[in-house]
Amino acid sequence: MAILTLEKVRKVYDRGATPVTALAGVDLSIERGEYLAIVGPSGSGKTTLLNIIGCLDSPTEGRVVYAGRELRGLGEKELSEYRKEHVSFVFQSYNLIPVLTVLENVELPLVIERKKRPSEIRALAREAVAAVGLSDKESRYPRELSGGQEQRVAIARALVKKPIVVLADEPTANLDSHTAEEIVELMRRVNTEQGTTFIFSTHDRLVMEHARRIVTLRDGSILSDERR
Repeated sequence: MAILTLEKVRKVYDRGATPVTALAGVDLSIERGEYLAIVGPSGSGKTTLLNIIGCLDSPTEGRVVYAGRELRGLGEKELSEYRKEHVSFVFQSYNLIPVLTVLENVELPLVIERKKRPSEIRALAREAVAAVGLSDKESRYPRELSGGQEQRVAIARALVKKPIVVLADEPTANLDSHTAEEIVELMRRVNTEQGTTFIFSTHDRLVMEHARRIVTLRDGSILSDERR
């Protein structure tokens, strides 16, 4: 069953006299537990597609349906609430808070939501930190970690609220090849063991090699959709 469906999605940016079409009628259906890479040259629409999937932007035309709920027409506050509850992000720049420990960084999304007791937040954060192999680093600060460890913390932070979808935007771009492989294998393991849906926007051949589905964009349209 699809957890996310895009139907005839168009996105047009009004930039002066000449509107720019970033997405030109994209149809895409994603099932729970997929491990999917969105690829294509610069300007193909990857970032726009990821932003729409992540509820950071709205389509000019078309429908976006998450777990049976139509999102088009929701106000910014409603989209923000839905995003906080169901979507997590992993970025190439980690975006950790330097004055917070590893555990506190992972707790942050749940603290912001204010829907769980402190003891429950702490337990869920420790579970997520353990899942990425950093239980012995709970009290460390980002400056005391390697780049690969920082990205593991970012992944744990993305997983802690048990989202429908994790969106990973070039998650290996700032890592050396050995560390990048460790991170990709970690996310694949989480995908397999926990059934978490991962959607990547990437140029990295390593990520593409591990993906079970590759959607290639060109000029705002899907050029190919390959399942493995």
